Amino acid sequence: MARRAGGFCQARNVSLTVTPTPPIVAGAVIVPDAVARAAWLTPDLEALVAPDGRITFGELERNTNDLAQAFAALGVRHGEPVALCMGNSIRWVTIFLALARLGAVTVPVNTRLKSDEIAFVLRDAGVRRAVFADQVLSSDFASMLPDIRAAVPDLRTLIMDGDAPEGTIPWNAFIIGQAPLSSLPQAQDDLLIQYTSGTTAFPKPVPLTHQQMLTNAFVSSQRLGLRAGDRLHSARPFFHVAGTTLSILSCLQHLATLVSMDRFEPAAALAQMATERCTHFAGNGTMAAMLLDHPDLEATQLNLRGAWLAATPEIVKRVISEMSAHEAVTGYGLSEASPNVGQSAWWEDADLRADGLMAPQPGMEVRIAGHQLDEVGEGEITVRGWSVMRGYRDRPEETAETLDRDGWLSTGDLGRSDGAGRFAFVGRMKEMLRVGGENVAPAEVEALLLRHPEIAFAEVVGIPDERLGDVPVAFCVSDADPATLGKWAKDTMAGFKAPRHIWCVRGVDDLGLNASGKVSKAALAQRAMALLNGAGI
Repeated sequence: MARRAGGFCQARNVSLTVTPTPPIVAGAVIVPDAVARAAWLTPDLEALVAPDGRITFGELERNTNDLAQAFAALGVRHGEPVALCMGNSIRWVTIFLALARLGAVTVPVNTRLKSDEIAFVLRDAGVRRAVFADQVLSSDFASMLPDIRAAVPDLRTLIMDGDAPEGTIPWNAFIIGQAPLSSLPQAQDDLLIQYTSGTTAFPKPVPLTHQQMLTNAFVSSQRLGLRAGDRLHSARPFFHVAGTTLSILSCLQHLATLVSMDRFEPAAALAQMATERCTHFAGNGTMAAMLLDHPDLEATQLNLRGAWLAATPEIVKRVISEMSAHEAVTGYGLSEASPNVGQSAWWEDADLRADGLMAPQPGMEVRIAGHQLDEVGEGEITVRGWSVMRGYRDRPEETAETLDRDGWLSTGDLGRSDGAGRFAFVGRMKEMLRVGGENVAPAEVEALLLRHPEIAFAEVVGIPDERLGDVPVAFCVSDADPATLGKWAKDTMAGFKAPRHIWCVRGVDDLGLNASGKVSKAALAQRAMALLNGAGI
């Protein structure tokens, strides 16, 4: 591809050379090339429809270039982590792409976090510059800034989109800056640091490269059946890797339009899918169930051809039949693998796709309980290949616990193999909870609860929820009123982390200890269910 007049990058040979070698793809392996390629091939095609407007691929390239120059004028350099905290929007995407042009690393911040949780991410990632929206839905980040700044002394520059408090740079003042752009990033440069919750008390940083995310985006959406001119509806938050890789970069690689919203609401989503004539839908089982059960579905004229789902076979079958997404596929992945590891394909038998049987992505290896997929079995899913992270950032001990010397990643998830080269996701082996698409580590919630002066001890477990999958509940050693603690928890931590129910006991012994002197979380979860069913404490 020749350099375009006024452009900023020249597309390169797209063969991939990492070890182990991923498949040869027709897309780009660094983000600036992907942007230039899309603008050159389809400059007038809509790239994104979001709450703040519409933008074509040609406009996206120009805006990205302008923002990259503004960041360069601010002093942002190659390899620097820059935090980004705002809702799904064109602005989020152009900031992400502009930082990628400089070789800087985006640190997405979950907009549902509270000030202490945000401060942890910024401090842990070594962030000196950040871009925040003043407010996202009910989260008032402008009011959180004094606490965040006090907890993150290295945070030197904060750009505020919206009402800019004193000490921040207003967006309109920031974008007028211009400085020459440096050389392009390399395929193996970090593109993103994704914070993911695990079984440890606080989230772990997962660095992912340009090549990993772009290749993952290409092969995943190839199996989804995404083609140039298609329109993908995805309300998955951009601060998750499913939003960056499987929404933004997938559409960029395949020259498709991404249609998004700042908050998933089923009636609005159905209306938007119909109005925008979306050909594909992407989401988790909770989102799909809310769409299927909504009274507006029957009267809504959808134009779906396919869907990417992380859902049960029952939900997938209903999406195929009731939403006419006949090419619907299922996928499995995790942040540590960029994220997609395995997936079914749009051209495969519908029953196979609905049953959740997936093949590893090209160049990826998957084992179940240490065995190849040509053996029938059930056990932990382990994966190896080009999509897997090189390790948690500055976490050698946790990396060693997750990645072995041969590069096999322990997922902590349960799977089964069919003996014919395919596998299905069964459930989560770790204590991790999945709350409406969000990962929640009980240990993290426990640590947050213990910040309350009247809580001496806390145990958090998950209980099933028909709509959200799991919800956290807590048992606390405290004399305080449970309702008061519950309100404090909702005010202190992200809503999906806050326990739905809190019960107070007199001492740790009242929680029930096993032979090892530890609290049995399984027994505690059963006790919580009994309490909710009125069986007493």
